[in-house]
Amino acid sequence: MSFDAALPIVFMVLMGLSMLIYVISDGYDLGVGMLMHRATDAEKDVMVASIGPFWDANETWLVLGVGILLIAFPKAHGLVLGELYLPVTLMLVGLTLRGVAFDFRVKAKDTHKRTWDRLFFAGSTLASVAQGWMLGRYVSGFGEGWNYPLFAGAIAIALPMAYVLMGAAWLIMKTEGELQVRAVAWARIAWAPMVGGLVLISMATPWVSPTVRERWFALPEIIALLAIPMMTGVSLLAVLALLRTPQVRGPLCWLPFALLVLVFVLGFLGLAYSIYPYVVLDQLTLWQAASSPEALKVILVGVCISVPAIIGYTVFSYRVFRGKAGELTYA
Repeated sequence: MSFDAALPIVFMVLMGLSMLIYVISDGYDLGVGMLMHRATDAEKDVMVASIGPFWDANETWLVLGVGILLIAFPKAHGLVLGELYLPVTLMLVGLTLRGVAFDFRVKAKDTHKRTWDRLFFAGSTLASVAQGWMLGRYVSGFGEGWNYPLFAGAIAIALPMAYVLMGAAWLIMKTEGELQVRAVAWARIAWAPMVGGLVLISMATPWVSPTVRERWFALPEIIALLAIPMMTGVSLLAVLALLRTPQVRGPLCWLPFALLVLVFVLGFLGLAYSIYPYVVLDQLTLWQAASSPEALKVILVGVCISVPAIIGYTVFSYRVFRGKAGELTYA
């Protein structure tokens, strides 16, 4: 394969990795936001402090992924956003509402603080549901018929539950004391709905997409593909087992979160296998949607500068603010 022909693949990989990192990194803080209504006022401050240094930078990966879609695959960008105009708008409203509430709650008077907390919860929930709907419509190739909205609606419910489980696992890792105990209980509650939704969606995906059905159940590919659901199942069962042990509040507090990250990575690999070489399933391939090779080479220069900078900043911030979160204080 020539370099020009490989460029669309490079950009598709970069876009996919950007969206994966966004879903994992912003997923846990959206999950924390959706757990806010279950916490006491003092616990809410610690929860906000646990995500405070990271949440804004996490959204950089969303900007990068959408930016690559816009400049590297303009035909796909127009088609995707044309189909998802309303849920994208609702997601942006939710993210904006969450950002405003995050900044205002820390300086609001006690009489107004709970209002901002409710708005933080509402923004996190709205963004999560919108992302689930968009994922469902994208995976199904924007098909028409009664079953496609039903499928998208199922993912719009399942993805927030996955975020809640991620958020609870994050709090187990980043907090201690009573809040950590409550986070373990929240994770136990969220585990069953998340796993149930994952199983139902996995069963429904080949039903709504003939292309995916052919790829999943073809021989000998199905033998290698079985590794993904098997590893996913083992990881999720390991999370549940850990949540039932006292060690999860001690030296193994990081392990449930790490296992859930692995689950998301495995899900991404399964999705990538299902849709390749399409950018939009059954409608546009990588090469049909890509910009000209000359344009992609220019874009690649910018990517080689921006992506290492984003990675460096992300690693630096997580390294500086590692360890347990403390009480939220402002000068």
